[in-house]
Amino acid sequence: MTHNILGIHHCSVIVKELDEAVEFYVNILGLKKNPQRPQLGYPGAWLDVGEQQIHLLQIPNPDPTEGRPEHGGRDRHVALAVRSMDKIVSKLEEAGLDFSVSKSGRRALFCRDPDNNAIEIVER
Repeated sequence: MTHNILGIHHCSVIVKELDEAVEFYVNILGLKKNPQRPQLGYPGAWLDVGEQQIHLLQIPNPDPTEGRPEHGGRDRHVALAVRSMDKIVSKLEEAGLDFSVSKSGRRALFCRDPDNNAIEIVER
């Protein structure tokens, strides 16, 4: 049987302040902003992640941003594969941002964006 689903095209992340979120995703995580996002009636940005994307949506968030689990591995999260975690660890430390290592023993860490969305960084 041939599967019709080819992969994940993008995921969306709700943010309160677009410029602050873009700063984190571009300058800390190293993603690139895709200029092809059309005007959709609300502020947002498309960020390239290999052949996939993260779409930042500046819209009212229906989910609580407080009271989330301290460790992002126990919360919904986006996982990004990287060649080396070292550069991101340095960027997080320079910015004074908290992160925790994976409880599984893998070379992975969890951090949170300015809106408390969990991000996993997995070294491949």
